Amino acid sequence: MPTTNPDASDGRTRGWQTDDPIDPQAVLAALDDDACRAILEATSGESLTATELSEQCEIPMSTAYRKVEKLTEADLVEEKVRINTSGKHATEYRKNFDDVLVSIADGGGIEIEMTSPEPDTESVSTAPIAGD
Repeated sequence: MPTTNPDASDGRTRGWQTDDPIDPQAVLAALDDDACRAILEATSGESLTATELSEQCEIPMSTAYRKVEKLTEADLVEEKVRINTSGKHATEYRKNFDDVLVSIADGGGIEIEMTSPEPDTESVSTAPIAGD
């Protein structure tokens, strides 16, 4: 299980997959967005393309692309290529966490913990951010 990297120059750590920094404010901004939450709900059980998300979430295609970019940057969705036999490949998106826990750390910083969706294994990442 990855742990918080205390030597990270900005005091933050990326989720359970790598040790690269994440931006807790990006996570909070994405979770505060209605269209992003609709996309997370739609992608919790299956991987969907932006076109499928646009249709299923009843949002314009341009909005779907902007929102999946926002979710990808916040590490809330995983991006993969869907291989089609026709030769036209599409990018598909799937929610890549089960739970997000937001808490106030000592000193007033914000901590975000995300659990991975893998059955039987729960990984946690903590991403502190200095208080204002």
